[in-house]
Amino acid sequence: MELINSIDKDKLPKHIAIIMDGNGRWAKQRGLLRALGHENGTKSVKKVIEVCAKLGVENLTLYAFSTENWNRPKLEIEALMRILVNSLKKELPTLENNNIRLNAIGNLSLLPKSAQKELQEVITKTAINTQLTLTLALSYGSREEIVNAVKKISDKVKNNIISIDTIDDSIINEHLYTQNLPEVDLLIRTSGEHRISNFLLWQIAYAELYFTDILWPDFKEQDLYQAIISYQKRERRFGKTSEQIK
Repeated sequence: MELINSIDKDKLPKHIAIIMDGNGRWAKQRGLLRALGHENGTKSVKKVIEVCAKLGVENLTLYAFSTENWNRPKLEIEALMRILVNSLKKELPTLENNNIRLNAIGNLSLLPKSAQKELQEVITKTAINTQLTLTLALSYGSREEIVNAVKKISDKVKNNIISIDTIDDSIINEHLYTQNLPEVDLLIRTSGEHRISNFLLWQIAYAELYFTDILWPDFKEQDLYQAIISYQKRERRFGKTSEQIK
C-alpha cells in the first residue's frame, strides 16, 4: 500500500515547519561545492510545497536562512541569495498554479535589494491565493523576534496604549512575525541533527518534533508522508491526561 493511503486527511497538521538541514554535507559527500548542495535542495523545496498543497496542509514554514547564517563565508551567502532570487522567479508559476500564497518572516531589511524586490513581487502576486500559505523564514532568528516583540509591547505600555495587566499569550502573538499564522503542529528537521536552532521557539511550544537522518536534498515525497504518519500516530494531550483526551 502506498504511504499516502495511510494518511488521514481529516487529521492533517494545520501548520508544518521544516528545518532544511544538510545541503552542505550532501555536497561534501559528493566532492561538490556547498552551493551545489543548496541548488539541489531547491528540488526538495519544490516537491514538499507541491505535496503539502495536494494533501491540504494549510501552512508550511521553511527555515531558509537564519540570522546566524550571515556568519557563513561571503561566497556561500552570495550563492544562497542568488539561489533565492532565481528560485522566486522560477517558481512563481508553481505557486500560482497550486493556489499558494507566499509569505516571509525575519529581518528582511538585511537581504540584498534584489532579493527584497523579488520577494515582495512574488508576495504581492500571490496574495489572493488560498490553498496553502508558504512562509519563508529569511534572516530569521526566534530570539531576535521575541526581543522585538517585547520592545513593541513595552513601548505600548509606556505610552498607555495597552495595560500591563492585559498582556497574555494573544498579545505576544500579535507582536511576532507570525501573527497571522497558527501555532506549529509538526516540526521536521533533516540531516540527523536534534536541535531547534533558534527557530520558532514560541510557536513550537506544543509541536510534535520529527527528526530524520536524511539530508535535505534527498528528502522526498515519501519522507514527508512518513513524517505526517508519525505525527498522526501520536497522542497530543496539551497538558491533559490520556483519559481526558479520549
